[in-house]
Amino acid sequence: MKRLILSTFALIGALSLAAEEQTSPWTMAGSAGITGSQMTLTNWATGGDPSFAADFQFNYSVDYKKDAILWQNRLEFAYGLNRTESNGTRKTNDKIYLSSSYGHKVSEGLYVSALMKFNTQFAPGYDYAVKLDEGGYKQTSGFMAPAYFSGGLGVEWKPNAWLSVNASPTTWKATVVNVEELQPIYGLDGRSTRHEFGGNVKIEAKGTIWGDLSGYTRLNLFSNFLENPQNVDVDWTMRFDLKINKWLSANVNFHMIYDDDINIPQPDGSAYPCLQVQEVAGIGLLVKF
Repeated sequence: MKRLILSTFALIGALSLAAEEQTSPWTMAGSAGITGSQMTLTNWATGGDPSFAADFQFNYSVDYKKDAILWQNRLEFAYGLNRTESNGTRKTNDKIYLSSSYGHKVSEGLYVSALMKFNTQFAPGYDYAVKLDEGGYKQTSGFMAPAYFSGGLGVEWKPNAWLSVNASPTTWKATVVNVEELQPIYGLDGRSTRHEFGGNVKIEAKGTIWGDLSGYTRLNLFSNFLENPQNVDVDWTMRFDLKINKWLSANVNFHMIYDDDINIPQPDGSAYPCLQVQEVAGIGLLVKF
């Protein structure tokens, strides 16, 4: 009986070690963080405006790699608000982004792939430089206004864990604006959807830059082959995180967009395509999982 018990424990231990040595084909990683700032003033002679700001961000990736299959998925949420005594509450950040790519290996690091992307925002956005006669401000965006869908076939090059390049020479892109008065801003006069066909390149890189500093960047380039193919749509995102301790982190988020179908309202009443730039920086709570 003693030998049987010892043999059983030995077998369990061997099976446990074997299970630990097996590598799962799934790789999952994510982070959630919130940054904030607050200022109050009481009898402050030099003036000012009491304020409170908060920005929430959530990022999660799920990848599957086994044999000839490579499946990569990424989800991003962001939402930020700023409240001042004089202007009330205003949105400062807003993003919903989802991408999924499926590839079949044809050679080392090279895959035949299919790519799908979707992005929109949670809540209405406003141009606070334009005040309406009936009160409030000119709305410029909302949920599914705009929303972008795209899907394409091509190849994916993934030479290592931190770099991925997807080239889709056959890509369909749809722009949806479900609020009629917002459609002219995004080049959709009298229609809720615009379809485009062209080529897309997506480049992603992520990893540790140095010490406790990590980064992520994604560049999307799209050319509409059927209309003005020389006018390439650019969507570039960068994020840097500097770990302070187990819970606190300093981060900088950068987002740049150029799309010649988007007419940005100007103070003089005109509207035309412009380079759009957003930068969000802060120190706050960051949890990685």
